[in-house]
Amino acid sequence: MTRVQKIVLSSSRDIPFNKLLLSQSNVRRIKAGVSIDELAEDIARRTLLQSITVRPVRDVEGVETGMFEVPAGGRRFRALELLVKQKRLAKTAPVPCVVREDGIPEEDSLAENVQRAPLHPLDQFRAFLALREKGQSEEDIAAAFFVAVSVVKQRLRLASVSPKLLDIYADDGMTLDQLMAFTVNGDHERQEQVFERLSQSYSKEPHVIRRMLTEGAVRASDKRAQFIGLAAYTEAGGVILRDLFQGDDGGWLQDVGLLDMQVAEKLREQSEAIRAEGWKWIDVAPDFAYGHTYGLRQLRGEQLPLTDEERATRDALQAEMDGLEETYAEAGELPDEVDERLGEIETALAEFDDRPQVFDPEEVARAGAFVSIDGSGALRIERGYVRPEDELPSAPEADGETDPADEAAIATQAEDDDAGAAEGGAPPAGEPEEDDGIKPIPDRLMTELTAHRTLALRHALGENPHVAFVAALHALCLRVFYRYAQDTCLELDVKSAGFGAQAPGLADSALAVAFDARHQAWLSSLPKEPADLWDGLMSFDTDSRQALFAHCVSLSVNAIYEAHNRKPRALAHADRVAQAVDLDMIAAGWTPTIENYLGRVTKARILAAVRDAKGARAGDRIEHLKKGEMAGQAEELLAGSGWLPEPLRTPGRTTLKAVESDTADPAEAGADADGEETAADGGETAVVEDEEVTEDESVALEPHATAAE
Repeated sequence: MTRVQKIVLSSSRDIPFNKLLLSQSNVRRIKAGVSIDELAEDIARRTLLQSITVRPVRDVEGVETGMFEVPAGGRRFRALELLVKQKRLAKTAPVPCVVREDGIPEEDSLAENVQRAPLHPLDQFRAFLALREKGQSEEDIAAAFFVAVSVVKQRLRLASVSPKLLDIYADDGMTLDQLMAFTVNGDHERQEQVFERLSQSYSKEPHVIRRMLTEGAVRASDKRAQFIGLAAYTEAGGVILRDLFQGDDGGWLQDVGLLDMQVAEKLREQSEAIRAEGWKWIDVAPDFAYGHTYGLRQLRGEQLPLTDEERATRDALQAEMDGLEETYAEAGELPDEVDERLGEIETALAEFDDRPQVFDPEEVARAGAFVSIDGSGALRIERGYVRPEDELPSAPEADGETDPADEAAIATQAEDDDAGAAEGGAPPAGEPEEDDGIKPIPDRLMTELTAHRTLALRHALGENPHVAFVAALHALCLRVFYRYAQDTCLELDVKSAGFGAQAPGLADSALAVAFDARHQAWLSSLPKEPADLWDGLMSFDTDSRQALFAHCVSLSVNAIYEAHNRKPRALAHADRVAQAVDLDMIAAGWTPTIENYLGRVTKARILAAVRDAKGARAGDRIEHLKKGEMAGQAEELLAGSGWLPEPLRTPGRTTLKAVESDTADPAEAGADADGEETAADGGETAVVEDEEVTEDESVALEPHATAAE
């Protein structure tokens, strides 16, 4: 029987530091991990936790010199050396060392570094959590391990994930990025539910996990959250879900009911001040449908002039701003104090220039205001709108050629005419009765004369395009900006259809803001009274008149599909107009999302969109998903692709980015394309899998199909 050779471990001893020297056999040449300074501080805090491997230094004859070289543990040696230089450690301080005699020095160094097993991240997370539970603050832990406080918070958050998911991570059942995504929502039950859903899903990307965990929550960037402020929400007991591992725009507000209640209360409080201004009615809501003011007359207020003191203050601020801008015109970057001061001046000047308008009290008594929240979360106040039922009764138009002093003569003439008719003594037709005074022209004759003039005026206007353009512009402006004014002889009208259904985000879109700003700019540039409009338009240059004309005409565009009022020819004309102006809905800011398209159509349409934009295989990869998950994946796939649903496409314009072929055979790719076209065109099925198609979905593309036919 062979006896097992017993292992003899290398001896250990304390060796004075001044008897140690660094060996050239150390294999570590490249800096990695904790710096020497940080390691020295750690040794000063906790002393040396790991002994140093050394070998005796021998002379040429092999006799020990009393010195020892350090082939393994060079970083610890340098850290001790730094402490000695700082006079925080004695030169002769004993250092625990393992003395090696056999083998090769380089082998010692390599083995110590290679065989060292790195700490599993989960063990570090749990260690930080244990320190936190034993009373150490996050700042203390960060200082002890030379990491940022944010890193400690991240590690603690990771350790707080459901124990079930931590065990899966420890067994390599998920990646660290996936584990990070689960920290968004601290509800362990919810985390485990999402993990179960992921097991049946094709995509397990971190962004998918975050989206699932925040379903039903409101982003902190939402205008309602910005309106009340996150501090007020949290003080009321609201919970904010945060992502410590990537930008989250402030997180997600989980208690939507509390948020809506706070928004309604704050709007009510702030609307009381508006109500006190004397308006007949106040409409208050977080949001109004775009076009809610259509059909209402807008009052034209006036800004009060600045007082002498206010004008002097404004001039001084403007002079200061001009001086600062001139002084630092060549500077690459403004000093902080100068930049801050310029911001203060701009704010003060804006307050002078954007003073509220003053309205006629009589008009205020029959007008109202809308109070809501704008896209940035600020209070939006729209004052001075008169509903049709609140308008004063229209008085009959007075005859401009009748002198009020002749009213008695007209009445007498009427009586005489009646008496003459009764006696049979009426004068022959065409022979006016001789009298001392000039009597009004009879109505019948007036109609005949003005008929001649109307025909002549039509002919003359038809030969003068310049005046005809101004006359048409004048009529359109009266309808658009002055509502019930009748100061035109042209029977032109502008019908501006409202938006019956509020498309998500339409009112706060960049297009809506730009369009409304243009409308208000024109409103401010036109005379207050309709009687002065003609002279005002004649004073405009040609470019201004054309721009105003285009704006007025644009208000009449109605390319909205309505199930109860189908108008295929009008929608076909909308395509022609879109083609003429080269309409680009992608540049206009529309992109397919769950809210505005993907979550509101059938799975067949979602797949057709993905295959159209990304190829057949991309559609095949998400075909097995449930509709909600499919819509989410499709939103990610279609982002930036330039894909548009049929109703938004401009004929002849290609916005869809080229799809990289994901098939090896060009013929197969062509077959896929044909299949995709069939799927897109043939999506009008009554039932897709187990999902009913709503009436809105089944007819979504019908207007264009009808127009094409």
